[in-house]
Amino acid sequence: MDMRRKDRLVDDPGELRLILEECKVCRIAMMDGEGLYIVPLNFGYEYDGDKLTLYVHSAREGRKVRAFRHNAAIAFEMDTGHELVEGNMACQTSYRYKSIIGNGSIHELDDNTEKASALNAMMEHLTGQTFEFNDKMVSAVAVFRIDVSQFSGKRRI
Repeated sequence: MDMRRKDRLVDDPGELRLILEECKVCRIAMMDGEGLYIVPLNFGYEYDGDKLTLYVHSAREGRKVRAFRHNAAIAFEMDTGHELVEGNMACQTSYRYKSIIGNGSIHELDDNTEKASALNAMMEHLTGQTFEFNDKMVSAVAVFRIDVSQFSGKRRI
């Protein structure tokens, strides 16, 4: 991804993992027949330093789910570490943050074992715990995997 402010680039896998850990909401942008659409979702992830996979869940129906099923191309953004930096003049005022943005393709999971694993990735990320999911529980929700094709981190500290 092209970034104008190279001094704010985060490309160290360890630092990217820390940003992922701090972020609890991922905004996913998609396109459907009505136009552009963006939703904030809690997420889970797998990251090995080279490959990033995100997981989200949803009700089984609705605009978001229809859009995911119609067009797999998505963009995403997550951010954390927000802090105002005050200056004496407006142009000296700034904001601290850490963020990750990227693109990928979203795919609905059909296998209950895969769905349970994805839900546990989410629960572990959000709560630090894993849970038991039975078939009835995983069948009640739609679970999606985002195969991230490219992403970058950015920070202002």
